[in-house]
Amino acid sequence: MAPYIFMERNGIHIIDLHKTVAKIDEAAEALKGIARSGKKILFVATKKQAKDVVAEKAAAVNMPYVNERWAGGMLTNFPTIRKAVKKMTNIDKLMNDGTFSNLSKRELLQISRQRAKLEKNLGSITDLTRLPSALFVVDVMKEHIAVKEANRLGIPVFGIVDTNSDPKNIDYVIPANDDAKDSVEAILSACCDAIAEGLEERKAEKADEKAAAEQAEEAAEAKPKRAARKAEATAEAPAAEAKAENEAPAAE
Repeated sequence: MAPYIFMERNGIHIIDLHKTVAKIDEAAEALKGIARSGKKILFVATKKQAKDVVAEKAAAVNMPYVNERWAGGMLTNFPTIRKAVKKMTNIDKLMNDGTFSNLSKRELLQISRQRAKLEKNLGSITDLTRLPSALFVVDVMKEHIAVKEANRLGIPVFGIVDTNSDPKNIDYVIPANDDAKDSVEAILSACCDAIAEGLEERKAEKADEKAAAEQAEEAAEAKPKRAARKAEATAEAPAAEAKAENEAPAAE
């Protein structure tokens, strides 16, 4: 972290905030591009100071997040994780259609506990149907397993990296204090605002594409009509000329 440290005072390393701002802008631009392409970014923060902030900010831009416990293999063994999510969905379906109404109270309690456990650990990634295109991590030291899995799969990692962490496995380093809630919230706000912009741009692009497609369709439908009118006009011209020639002698 030496390149990002401004100075040391009383054994405490102070981060260069100019570099932090520059890195936030760089990360925000990259995240905006990912969101604009319609891909998902998985936020990871299981530490107490950041978990609530991450849940709020990620949910606001409709992105998946993990803020309870990182289940080993969540990325490298993604099909198994998807099966667990489907199991949770099936339990909900069976509860709603009355299938479980004939079960005993003990069996219902066991199923409810299982459902609650799945919801706690996987409820925030139910919409993640495929591997994310990027990982955003708060405290790369604590979430080292998630970082390793992303590195193994070639998924780019955005990380808030404190002075006690190693940034070598992080693709987009944001040097900052990952223990301060205000610091984490400020960084996430900037990044999530960029993601929201990317999503809006994607929405606008889709609207433009739809309008262009509708115009092309209308033009395609109008083309045969214009051709038919032209053919009618071409056919009527000789008839009019012949009529004029027949009427000319009569007039004399």
